Amino acid sequence: MTGAPMPAPDEEFGGRLVLVTGAARGIGAAVVRAFAARGAHVLATDVDGDGVRRLAATCEGTVTARPLDVTDSGAVEALVAEAEDTLGPLDVAVNVAGILRSAATVDLTDEDWAATFAVNTTGVFHVGRAAARRMADRGHGALVTVASNAAGIPRAHMSAYAASKAAAVMFTKCLGLELAASGVRCNTVCPGSTLTDMQRAMWTASGTTAETGARHVIEGDLAAHRTGIPLGRIADPADIAEAVVFLASDRARHITLHDLYVDGGATLRA
Repeated sequence: MTGAPMPAPDEEFGGRLVLVTGAARGIGAAVVRAFAARGAHVLATDVDGDGVRRLAATCEGTVTARPLDVTDSGAVEALVAEAEDTLGPLDVAVNVAGILRSAATVDLTDEDWAATFAVNTTGVFHVGRAAARRMADRGHGALVTVASNAAGIPRAHMSAYAASKAAAVMFTKCLGLELAASGVRCNTVCPGSTLTDMQRAMWTASGTTAETGARHVIEGDLAAHRTGIPLGRIADPADIAEAVVFLASDRARHITLHDLYVDGGATLRA
């Protein structure tokens, strides 16, 4: 059976409203730009309200910037409701907001653990629930959660982050199972090392330069039980954004409950 012809790339999301969290920088900002370039009206949100406003001012296409703390369930619900009243029905929701507290597990504080899960897992729940309530009633929609390849392979000094991302992946799959009969698709993108502020901060914290840090990531670290990156490069945020856009698009209309690893082969898909 032949489906309807696909729209031109710059019109692929024409007339659709896309919510992106964690949009002020890095992967989130790249996701906003990718959707806006394809005709979407993007609701770009971040706890850094000034950051998303600056992003919106530099984007080609239609971008509405709003501050949002995804750990606040009331704020999430209110923003989604307002968006649907003023901008139209929500077609796509993308969870990018995330934080990293890196330390040996014995040195992690209760606050480190709680804060990590509040953003990386509970925030995904808040956004997913608010979007699902509306998308299911309409019988269409897509949700994409940006997790991490650390969700699928142990990482030293990243137990809180890895556990929170693994939980976010499983939540997204369970939500996708519940919504499948309604025509709503839920998938995850699991990046590996990506050239973002979070990655640079890890190098700074370890006292290495960006050049040295990048080389160590690509080559791997036997002492940390970490393979290198077979493709020999660190991802650009745009690499992750392209995967997100694909999974949200009609080109992926028969894909749901899927993990798409975008890590240059770093986990050997273990």
